[in-house]
Amino acid sequence: MKRLLIPTRLRLEWLRQNSVAVEAAATPPHVPVLCDTAIEYLQPVPGGTYFDMTFGAGGHTRRLLEKCPEAKIYALDRDPVAHKLAKEMSESDEYKGRVIPLLGKFSDIPKLFQEHDLTKHSVDGILFDFGCSSMQFDEAERGFAISKDGPLDMRMDGGLSEGVTAADVLAHVEEGDLAKILRYYGEEKAAKKIARGLIDARKSLVKIQTTWQLADIVEDILGNGPRRDKLQRPSHSATKTFQALRIFVNNELNEINYGMVLANEILRSEGRLVTITFHSLEDTIVKRHINGNVQAGAANALPLKYSSHFAIDDPEVLESLTQSNWMQLHRHVIVPDAEEVAKNTRSRSAKLRAAVKVN
Repeated sequence: MKRLLIPTRLRLEWLRQNSVAVEAAATPPHVPVLCDTAIEYLQPVPGGTYFDMTFGAGGHTRRLLEKCPEAKIYALDRDPVAHKLAKEMSESDEYKGRVIPLLGKFSDIPKLFQEHDLTKHSVDGILFDFGCSSMQFDEAERGFAISKDGPLDMRMDGGLSEGVTAADVLAHVEEGDLAKILRYYGEEKAAKKIARGLIDARKSLVKIQTTWQLADIVEDILGNGPRRDKLQRPSHSATKTFQALRIFVNNELNEINYGMVLANEILRSEGRLVTITFHSLEDTIVKRHINGNVQAGAANALPLKYSSHFAIDDPEVLESLTQSNWMQLHRHVIVPDAEEVAKNTRSRSAKLRAAVKVN
């Protein structure tokens, strides 16, 4: 493999075309997406208890407390940097007693509930803003961004759990397993070709340890220049590979699924749920939970219209399989308007769904 340590001509061309450097300079460290819309659907009430399940830089939490100063918010994030920001916010005179910082993943909620003497069905509203925060993408040392050279880490918790990094995965994964990771988590059509090329690089004693190394190798494997994504925006050849590895390293889809299960457990009746997703894998899980297309506690792999219940004769059992605990609060998925996209280009792929718990 060639050109492993320096930006290739294709990447430099891609960066120029997409004005990544200009965007980074013009965009604040973290701008919450669909913020006003999310708070509007949460409808916070005085004395209410709310969970910001993805605190980040706290933009949604601040807006909720501006809307309803008498509310209390539990601010959860697995990222120690975000948790530090939540602690600082909770200790400030302005927010003291109204923000309770929590460090952990969605799957840590049962343990955190016990630690804070919270009970099931006691929360008035929950907000999920899935995916990486802008802060994580903007820090080269976190290893999330193709546009910044840094160690190939990608752990959302910054290594707090001592989990494997993306570099560890590439150093040890079998070719067949890597192809599955790329295909399922990155929706990468060239998954087998990329997996074979990455394993060949490893066999050639190439240690893939930085973001630009990985981007260059994938670019060389495909050899067809920049792509276009589902919205017809220019996209780097390695974008889906990065997405797949990030999702795998952080167990994101299982965490999202468990988060949706827990939302049903901790929300009170008529409590409100708001989710913001950034790609189809996230949105599909959310949508199928809201629509009641869940089997054995997980979002069904098939859309509800393709699921067969013909073998079930008992009407009550059939109803239980197709009944949802949620009522969606809007007819169509909500996306940012042109004004928000112009101000914050990272909001372009966002989708908001809001629902109220009915059972």
